[in-house]
Amino acid sequence: MSIQAGSHRLGPGDGTLAVRTGRTGAAAAAGHNLLIEVTAWEATLRNEDPAAVSVELHADATSLRVREGNGGVQPLDDDGRTSIQATIDDRVLKRQDITFHSTRVQTAGDGRRMTVQGELSLVGQTHPITFDLALTDGGRLTGSAVVKQTDWGIKPYSAMLGALKVADDVEVTIDAGLDR
Repeated sequence: MSIQAGSHRLGPGDGTLAVRTGRTGAAAAAGHNLLIEVTAWEATLRNEDPAAVSVELHADATSLRVREGNGGVQPLDDDGRTSIQATIDDRVLKRQDITFHSTRVQTAGDGRRMTVQGELSLVGQTHPITFDLALTDGGRLTGSAVVKQTDWGIKPYSAMLGALKVADDVEVTIDAGLDR
């Protein structure tokens, strides 16, 4: 199965856009590795012409919700989730929407895989990023990219006088069904 020609809309109705964080520092064991879901987003994959494939994404930066917190000295509770979400909104992403638009998409010969190059805008800064997407046998589009926060001027969150820090590299993943 290859990606069918046409314009495909992706979103939270049949997909997940998520961010995975890690932790570093002398007190890393006290913190949590997080799975954060973006709950308001829309992406478009245009595949009308093999020479002009494009990908665009818009995400509401205030729609990030902590779904899991693994590790840590204590389990992550609802108050912790709420506090993390407020920190993301106010200090990390500063309530500024996230956008991506491709500048080049190279599709593999089988039509199931593509390498996407483009411009990612976070907190008012735009920088290039490259990632791979693949179409599964079940008709889902999957992929991931590593975003180094400091490349976009984001200071990774830290606590306990810097002894506990969110790792600079976060992984952004997508798993979405293509509309037919």
